[in-house]
Amino acid sequence: MALQRSEARNPSDTRVIEIKPNYYDYAEGSCLVRFGRTEVLCVATVDDSAPPHLRGKGQGWVTGEYSMLPRSSPERIRRERDRVGGRTHEIQRLIGRALRSVVKLQGWGEKTITVDCDVLRADGGTRTASITGAFVATALAFRFLKKNNRIVDPHLAFPLRDYLAAISVGIVDGTPVCDLDYKEDSRAETDMNLVMTAGGGIVEVQGTAEKEPFSAEQFEAMLGLGRQACQKIAGIQKSILGPLQW
Repeated sequence: MALQRSEARNPSDTRVIEIKPNYYDYAEGSCLVRFGRTEVLCVATVDDSAPPHLRGKGQGWVTGEYSMLPRSSPERIRRERDRVGGRTHEIQRLIGRALRSVVKLQGWGEKTITVDCDVLRADGGTRTASITGAFVATALAFRFLKKNNRIVDPHLAFPLRDYLAAISVGIVDGTPVCDLDYKEDSRAETDMNLVMTAGGGIVEVQGTAEKEPFSAEQFEAMLGLGRQACQKIAGIQKSILGPLQW
């Protein structure tokens, strides 16, 4: 029996992807990103100080925070008031690592850009949607800094090396597929998240065989689907941001 996907998607198809920039009035950079029914609000805030381990070194820092709103899923999620849980902490570290892979930290002063990624509705792929939106919010924050004369080096080229996108892939009913929704993710034999640049560089691969090991051929198939999807997402980012320059 052929694999049946939501919205009659083919294995290589993503869900409908939308990115709405400048979604918040007060933030230096923001966007609302949608992957199908999954919605994440990404808001970048600039603080005019570096974290303690970088003070006095003349460079900036980019980090991320992540949370799921209490009714972003079918059952209420408790707020993480005192300390974040292991999953949240791991996703926050992933967002920060991914952003720093394409950010030049020198030349824009001892500042910290924090990107808050709040999941408004979860239907699979929240971490990959967060990374995709966080990149757009970060790019908009850098342009805000330049517009408001808050860049230390007036000769600094745009501090982003490349576009950054992320997508989930996996194996469902023996078939490699792209951009899993929650129903697919919950029954996938393999679940994998890919973070890539528009130039094809691999930033991070997170893959787990849920039931039985996957083969090298299946890995290559998933990687190919992910690369194609990330190119598509980067195209959407380019349509919003234009060239990565001042």
